Amino acid sequence: MKLSFDSPISAVNKISKDHAEGLKRLGIVTLKDLLYHFPTRYADMRELGSVGTIAPGNQVTIYGVMEKVAVRRSFKGHIPMTEARVADNSGAIRCIWFNQAYIGKMYPDGTKVKISGTVQEDKRGLFLSNPHIERTETITPESQDSLFAKGADTEFLTPVYRETKGVSSLYLYTLVKRAVSGGVLETVTDPIPKHVLSKLHLPELNDALLYIHFPKHENLTIAARKRFAFEEIFYMQIKQYREKLEAQHFLAHPVSVEKEMLGKFIDRFSFSPTKAQISAIESILHDMERSLPMGRLLEGDVGSGKTFVAATVAYATLLNQASGTKQQLQVAYMAPTEILARQHFESFITFFGGTSIEIGLLTGSGCRKFPSKTNGEASTDVSRTQLLKWIADGRMSIVIGTHALIQKSITFANLALVIIDEQHRFGVSQRKALVRGRNSGEETRQVVKIPHLLSMTATPIPRTLALTVFGDLDVTIIDEMPKERKKIITEIVPQRKRKETYEAIRKELQNGRQVYVICPRIDEQDEEERQKRILKSVKEEAKRLSEEVFPEFVVDTIHSKIKKGEKEEVMQDFLDKKSDILVATSVVEVGVNVPNATVIIIEHADRFGLAQLHQLRGRVGRAEHQSYCYLFTESTGEGTLARLKALVTAKNGFELAELDMMQRGIGMLMDGKQWGMSDLAMESIKNPKLVEVARNEAKDLLDSDPTLTEFPLLNTVVKERDKVHME
Repeated sequence: MKLSFDSPISAVNKISKDHAEGLKRLGIVTLKDLLYHFPTRYADMRELGSVGTIAPGNQVTIYGVMEKVAVRRSFKGHIPMTEARVADNSGAIRCIWFNQAYIGKMYPDGTKVKISGTVQEDKRGLFLSNPHIERTETITPESQDSLFAKGADTEFLTPVYRETKGVSSLYLYTLVKRAVSGGVLETVTDPIPKHVLSKLHLPELNDALLYIHFPKHENLTIAARKRFAFEEIFYMQIKQYREKLEAQHFLAHPVSVEKEMLGKFIDRFSFSPTKAQISAIESILHDMERSLPMGRLLEGDVGSGKTFVAATVAYATLLNQASGTKQQLQVAYMAPTEILARQHFESFITFFGGTSIEIGLLTGSGCRKFPSKTNGEASTDVSRTQLLKWIADGRMSIVIGTHALIQKSITFANLALVIIDEQHRFGVSQRKALVRGRNSGEETRQVVKIPHLLSMTATPIPRTLALTVFGDLDVTIIDEMPKERKKIITEIVPQRKRKETYEAIRKELQNGRQVYVICPRIDEQDEEERQKRILKSVKEEAKRLSEEVFPEFVVDTIHSKIKKGEKEEVMQDFLDKKSDILVATSVVEVGVNVPNATVIIIEHADRFGLAQLHQLRGRVGRAEHQSYCYLFTESTGEGTLARLKALVTAKNGFELAELDMMQRGIGMLMDGKQWGMSDLAMESIKNPKLVEVARNEAKDLLDSDPTLTEFPLLNTVVKERDKVHME
């Protein structure tokens, strides 16, 4: 069987059930998946050392023999680990592999191995934590299998891959070698046009894959990584620019602004809007006055008033009628969770009460309508069938819900504006789905209009990232906080001040307030575990707080492993004050508004990025009560404390996001999975020039060939990627 990108992984080797499960966890099913599973780093053969000469902090590669191999559990029996000594002629060094009990079976006493890692030190002496390990029968310093037909230099760099239980870096390296030896690269066709690669001096796909897995020297690795970083950004820019071009082929309902009526609506609120809010409203409505569909991203810190802006723009829209009819235009508001959708529904009832505007709530667990037929100041439950009929007839002016809003059974009569809260991937195809005709002939008889789009986020996004992932949207930033909003008092709490801080928190609880406690998420291959530091877990911390620290208060937990319905229930209980303390992972970073919560504790605060800490802090300070954020840390390092102090002194989240980007990289700042981007591409966004080049190349290509007729493979790749990221 001839190998190709689409060949299953089993085409190069017989795969056991355990290996297949491990490979699937890593997202590896085909040979393309395997070859795009890039090394996270390289072990340098030139760092070859002996046990007798190493020192803490050294990056070393040692050849030796496994001794005293033992598999056991550490940290109160929670983490399986392999411990062994690796000995050479000059001595032996202790090695520990956390969450890798299989190492003990694969490399028993007497096995000749090559290990690579960073030397660390504890009270027992020098050791290596989770070092890369290989049998020396596979690769030795004297003899390496060269996969380069031209057979030139010795390969000093050997790849180290992200692993999982049962699938080691060495196993992945063996599979890659077999795939390349089997000729898979000979069948590869590069989707990126040759003139683009030539212009930017980037290697073609088959060469780049060879360089990244089997680098002859560092420069080739750098060239390959640059190519793959450009590739991802380039594909994304094509998708974004195509969205922009596609939107221009449709019409939207133009919204004329009745300034007097809009002014009266704004006066209904108990506060005066900030200049930034007024500016945002003006720029959004200016776009919506045209029949060209608006696409705009509204960025603003938690508490900056984005919901007020959205409500005002929605009201301005509803003062208009669909052309040729007497029907009011419609607005759809999509929230990321049911509980947040319900909160927005209640807020909009307050905003629009007495205006005769009808508001619907559509979620997976039920539907409601405001106003009720019997009580004009209250809402009532309605059947899904009835609500869908009112939406289709145009009677329901504002519909608030979750992603349930884009199900095929829902049709709007005159949808003019879609507002998306913290759900950014919503292109032209999704907007078209919301306004599809009710029968097959309707779309052919009239021009299909798509709604204006306002996407909102409280995540501070550096400009280069915004240009990459929101290339089809214009960006508006609310960079001013309301004057009446109290600043959250933020304190860094070392270990010695923990008890004192708990007493201050107890007073808040006694006054009827509520508390968040955030613990870091602990993944299977957590770096802190590798360094043998015990991180507080949600369950253990909740038990400790309820039994030892705050026994008189109700403690609840929420984390990423509980089901969605359970999360909603836990958050609703916290909102209803059925619990006083909520111990959570960062799943509460973007979520429900709990005005009564005035304290947030962040354990191991040094583990989080500044932008994420800022987001977490935004869970409190949502009412008139003074709120507090306590950053608990055991670290005494100057760099760590200086970084945390920035959270205390920074003016806003955007300043913190830029600082985080420079210190930790965009990959740490923003979750790459959220954007459908690899760490490699996320890190490359720190280079604005690369983003600019990718944007310009994508624009030039689509301006001259909008359907990419000359480059069908590129067209297919972009469509496939977009389909995967939307799922």
